[in-house]
Amino acid sequence: MIQENNFTLINPQTGNLAFRLFYFEKNNPFNHIQRMNYYSMIWLKTGNGTAKADFSEYNFKGNVLFSFSPYQPFMLNPDGEISGWVINFHPDFFCIHKHHKEVACNGVLFNNIYNPPLVHIDEKTSVHFETVIEQLKTEMQNPALAQYELLVSYLKIFLITASRLKTEQHTKASEVALEKDKPFILQNLKNAIELHYKTKHTARDYADILAITPKALTRLTRTHFNKTLTDLIAERIIIEAKRELYLTNKTVKEIAYELGYNDEYYFSRFFKKNTDVAPQLYRETVGFDKGNAG
Repeated sequence: MIQENNFTLINPQTGNLAFRLFYFEKNNPFNHIQRMNYYSMIWLKTGNGTAKADFSEYNFKGNVLFSFSPYQPFMLNPDGEISGWVINFHPDFFCIHKHHKEVACNGVLFNNIYNPPLVHIDEKTSVHFETVIEQLKTEMQNPALAQYELLVSYLKIFLITASRLKTEQHTKASEVALEKDKPFILQNLKNAIELHYKTKHTARDYADILAITPKALTRLTRTHFNKTLTDLIAERIIIEAKRELYLTNKTVKEIAYELGYNDEYYFSRFFKKNTDVAPQLYRETVGFDKGNAG
């Protein structure tokens, strides 16, 4: 299925989308909540408005890159016309969990509960992105020997370039935040969530650890992360659950127990509420890394 500026590669074994590159303008393909079983990178070249992702809303003004994980809910509400490129890839095509050391995008572009899922693209990076997209288009139009390997190589370049830029921008933003005396308690909160998210699931748990009231702590998270504390905890649990579902052969019951849920059905409802898909269906549609399961 190759049209002008729309290139799609299907996995012949599953019939699922493996990789897609397409250009859009005027019409907004993301004007309703998206929950897809693959990664999405939307390079919005022109347009501005608001984006909804998970529990939060963000203002955007082109030129920006959005990055969303499988089944992460999002939608774009532009003020007018928008245009840009979209890169979609399924975890079976390229799994960032397995290649996180190579591309350093996990926790930067994807699966970061503390930073917005977007990065502002400068002129130098725009030129670089255009070059990579042209290379991807050429390879999709003229498939030849080792097409998969070459597409993955170009995708890695795109991911690494975006990750470097976002890391650089985040570092500068953190320095500005420190100058404004950003509460040190937020770093302690991040550390506490990473340490205890498998056993402590309520806002009060973390308020007690940090010796602050739940109300005051939630006010801080809303101000600095644009999310409630309950949202942050839920997102962290979901990220780990997704990783376990893809990378291991553990049963849903085992994963639930490891994440502090004695009731498998309660955990499944919690997962579905946050992803709109049951854990088993997530595994079936996003994939299961059987070759590396253990």
